[in-house]
Amino acid sequence: MPKEALLFLQGDSLPPQRSRGVKPFAQGHQRPQQGRRARSNGRCRPPPAPRGGAAAPSCATSGGGGSAPTWGRGAASCSSARATSPSRPPSAEPPPPPASWPPATRAKRRCPGGRWRPQTSGGCGREVRRRRGALSRPEGAEVLFSVDCTKLKDYFLPADGAFSCIYFNFPHCGRKAGVMKNRELLAQFFSSCAEVLAEKGEVHVALCNGQGGTPADRPRRAWHNSWQIVAVAAGARFILSDVHPFNAENINGYKCTGYRSQDKSFSVEGALNHIFTRSTPLPHLKPMICQIELGSRRVSFQVPQVLVDKINRGFLELNSEHPVRTVKEKLTAVLSQAFPIQSIDCSLPLLHQGHINGVCHPNVFWIIPNPEQNASTEQMANGLANAVLFSHVDFCKDTNENGWMKVQEGNLISEQYFLRPSLLLYVQTLIERATFLPGTLHVLSGPVFRKCPISPHSPPVFHEAVFVCAVEKGMENSCIQMLVDTIRSGIYSLHQTVSGCKLNITLQEATSFETAELNDFAAFEAQVTKIQHFLCVETDALSSCEKDCCVGTVSTARDGPKSSDLVAVFASVNLDLLAMLICGIADWRMLWTSDERFLSQFPGGELRLFKSFSLYPPSYMHDISFWVPDREQFDEVAFHTIARQVSHETVVSIQLIDSFQHSETARKSLCYRLTYQSCDKALSCQEVAEMQLLFRKEIQRCLCVTLR
Repeated sequence: MPKEALLFLQGDSLPPQRSRGVKPFAQGHQRPQQGRRARSNGRCRPPPAPRGGAAAPSCATSGGGGSAPTWGRGAASCSSARATSPSRPPSAEPPPPPASWPPATRAKRRCPGGRWRPQTSGGCGREVRRRRGALSRPEGAEVLFSVDCTKLKDYFLPADGAFSCIYFNFPHCGRKAGVMKNRELLAQFFSSCAEVLAEKGEVHVALCNGQGGTPADRPRRAWHNSWQIVAVAAGARFILSDVHPFNAENINGYKCTGYRSQDKSFSVEGALNHIFTRSTPLPHLKPMICQIELGSRRVSFQVPQVLVDKINRGFLELNSEHPVRTVKEKLTAVLSQAFPIQSIDCSLPLLHQGHINGVCHPNVFWIIPNPEQNASTEQMANGLANAVLFSHVDFCKDTNENGWMKVQEGNLISEQYFLRPSLLLYVQTLIERATFLPGTLHVLSGPVFRKCPISPHSPPVFHEAVFVCAVEKGMENSCIQMLVDTIRSGIYSLHQTVSGCKLNITLQEATSFETAELNDFAAFEAQVTKIQHFLCVETDALSSCEKDCCVGTVSTARDGPKSSDLVAVFASVNLDLLAMLICGIADWRMLWTSDERFLSQFPGGELRLFKSFSLYPPSYMHDISFWVPDREQFDEVAFHTIARQVSHETVVSIQLIDSFQHSETARKSLCYRLTYQSCDKALSCQEVAEMQLLFRKEIQRCLCVTLR
C-alpha cells in the first residue's frame, strides 16, 4: 500500500510577555516514501514529563496546550512533525496521532550543543541536557523545531517532495487577537501551503464554531465578524471542497488548551474541519481566429472574446463523456422506440447568412467582413480569392430602421453574417431536401450562440437538439402529442435514475404566456419561429423565481415540405438545461468548466447527481452609476455582455438598483449592482477589484456612457 507523509504542526506556547507579534512555527516532519501529509495545530503547550518514568506521548498540531496527548489552539510558536501513514480517501477523517509520538516536553527552542531551554510561566528556566531517549522519534520520522508556518518552503526542500495534505487545527494569533489579525495569519499560511503542497493535495483547517463565516456554521456569524476563511484562501488559489464536523471524541486522549495564551481549555463544540484544494487559474484568453467552410468559400472570422473558451469544445462528439452528450444520446434512444431515427451527420455552419424575422441585432453575435484583411493580390494569384477574414462586432451602433447593420460598399462580400443563434433556422432547408423522408424523425444537434442577460440559467452558448418529422395534414396534432409524450417519458426515466426529487413536465400552449414570463431560451425561440407549445419542467431543485423552466418548444413549419399534403412537426430541446435539471447542476458555468473534477463525476458518461467541488464561494458586490448618452436607448444586453467578457464569466448577477432623470437637463442616470462569484474557481477580492476597474473602462469605450 502506498505511503504518504503526515506533517503535524504543533504550536508551543510562549510566556505571555513574548507571545505578541510572534509568528506560528511548525514542529517536526517525516520523510515519506511517496507522498507527504502535513498537520498543523497552532499553539500547543505539552506537559512536563512525569517523574520517575518515561514521559507520556504528546502530539500537537498547531494548536494550544494540554495534557498528553495534547492537540491545541494555533498561536505564537509551533513545531512540526511528519509521519507516514497509509493513504486514505480525501473525505475520510484525519488519522489519530501515532502512539509513538515523542514524549511531552516544555522545550521551545533548541540551544547549541543539543541543549534544550525549557520555559515556565515566568520565562526561561535553566538549561537541561536532553536525556537519551526522552525525545525518541517514531521510526522514519524527523522532528524539526522553530519552523515558521507562514514560510514552509524555507524548511522543506523541493527535493523532499510535496505534501499530500497539510493540517492546521484551530489557528489563532494568541491572546485577544482580533479577526483581522487571524485573517492575516490564515492568508500567510495558505500562501505558504501553496508553495509546498502537491498539485492534488489538501489543506485541512479546523475552526471553532462560527469562525469560518460559512453557511455550515451553526449559528453563522456576521460576515464582518468572521475569519472569512473561504475568501482568505482564495487569495492563494484554494477553494473549499468539503466541510465536516471536527470530532474530538474520535481522537484518543484529546484535550485542548491555549485559551487566550493560557493553560486553559476552549470549546470545540460545533467545530468544523474545512478541506481546501487547489483551484484552476482564471483563464487569460487570447484572440482566436476560426476557419470554416461556407458554401464554396473558406471563411475565417474572429471569435467573440466571450466565446473563446467555449467554441469547439466537442461536448457532443463520439468520445465525449460530458453529461450533455449523454442526455442527447439517451433521449434519442427513447425516441427511436417510437419513430424511425435519422441523424443529420453533415456539420451545420457556425455562421448564418440572411434575415431573422423579429430578432433585433443586440441578441446575436454579428460577424462582418474586415476590408483591411481581405484577400490580397498575392492571395488571389495563388487561388485564394475566396478566402475572406471576418471580424466580430460586439456593439454596432450603425444600424438601419430594421436593426440591420450597415456594411460599407466595395467589400469583397457585403452580406451580413452572424453566429447561429438557433438550429431552427435550418429546419426549412432540411425539409426542402430531396433526401428528407416523411414519417422519419430527423435529428439536428450542436451549439448555438446568443447574447442574453446574465443569469444562472441563461448561457451565451448552449447545445440544442431539434427533432423534425413530416406527417400528413390533419395528423400533426397526434404527431405533436406522440412526440411530446415520448420526450416526457425519456426525461422522466433519466431523472429517476439520478435523483429522487419531484419532477413535473407539462406541455403548455404558447398563447398562455406573456413574453415577460418566458425564460431567455423560450423568448428567443419565439422570435425565430412561431411557437405553438412550450415544454416546461417544474422541480424542487429550481429557485422560487424559476419554478417553471422552459426546456423545449414544439411547432409546425409554416410552408411545410414541397408536397402540399405534408406538414413538418419539429421540437427544439435545450440539452444544457436538461442536463442541469437531471444532474442537479445549479449554474450553467459548471458545464463549461475546465476543472477535471467535473467530468470525473460522470465516468463513462453515466449520469449522476452532481456534487460541487467548490463550496460556499465568496461573492463580492460592486455598484456602478453613469449617465447614458443623450437621445439613445441604453443597450442593456450589451452591458451584460461586456460584464461577461471582462470578468471571465464571474459576474453572477446584475441588478438595476436606481434610476434617476435630471429635472433640468433630462439626462438619465442608471445605477447597477454587480455580484461577482465563481462556481468552480478561486476568486479573490483583489481580482474582482481589477475586473471592476476594467469594466468601468470598457463600458465608457463601447457604450459611450459617462461615469459618475
